[in-house]
Amino acid sequence: MANSIETLVQDYGWIHTAIGLIGNAAFFAGSILFLPRFEPLKTWGVWLFIVGAGLMLVGSAGNLMVKVYEARHKRAQG
Repeated sequence: MANSIETLVQDYGWIHTAIGLIGNAAFFAGSILFLPRFEPLKTWGVWLFIVGAGLMLVGSAGNLMVKVYEARHKRAQG
């Protein structure tokens, strides 16, 4: 399992940034739906906030894993 996580972090580190960007976009869209003009869509705004925040959290955690892995790899080589 650890090896598969290392592969995910090493080979697909960019995906964490993409997940974070999708989360940011969802959060932004949710913010717009809180404007008075979009009052009937307020529930969608809440859900976009929740999903966006979750995706941003996953993206940031993934980026942290990439940095930790790179630091360990650099220390092991040097």
